[in-house]
Amino acid sequence: MGLLDSLLGNPQQQQDVQGYIQRYQQGAPQEGYSDQEVLQRYQQVAPQLNPQEYQAAAEQSFNRMSPQQRQQFGQYVEQQLQSQGTQGFGQNGGPQAYQDAGYLAQQATQLHQQQPGLLGQLLGGGSGGNSGGGGMLANPAAKAALAGIAAMAISNAMGGNKSGNPLGSILGT
Repeated sequence: MGLLDSLLGNPQQQQDVQGYIQRYQQGAPQEGYSDQEVLQRYQQVAPQLNPQEYQAAAEQSFNRMSPQQRQQFGQYVEQQLQSQGTQGFGQNGGPQAYQDAGYLAQQATQLHQQQPGLLGQLLGGGSGGNSGGGGMLANPAAKAALAGIAAMAISNAMGGNKSGNPLGSILGT
């Protein structure tokens, strides 16, 4: 329960997490939160996930995105990695393969395992927490992907309760 312990440490954090999950589930996946909130949640949650948890959250996140958004996200990550001299993201599929949420989740999970934190750095504009406005989170597809991975991982850790109160099963409300 390390993930939940760190996120639900006090009543204010509980409210914040509940609000984040509700905003993700009720609105467009790229809307309802600032770039900094998305990056903070992702960086708080992703390092605590095992590969299966990460892949499940990523696939759920990508399923909320349109095929075009998934393709845009996958191509951008691939281009960023290639510009840094890193290969391996999506090398077996090509641009059309990124439209498949399962394939994209598998690729993101492999990247997360091989280089933890890299996806957040690539998309958020660095590891310092200040994207300076130039990070990929200005792109709706990247924002939707990271927001979703964090929201779905938290929701899954709480038992996947998708009712009106996503924390109900944990908080006893």
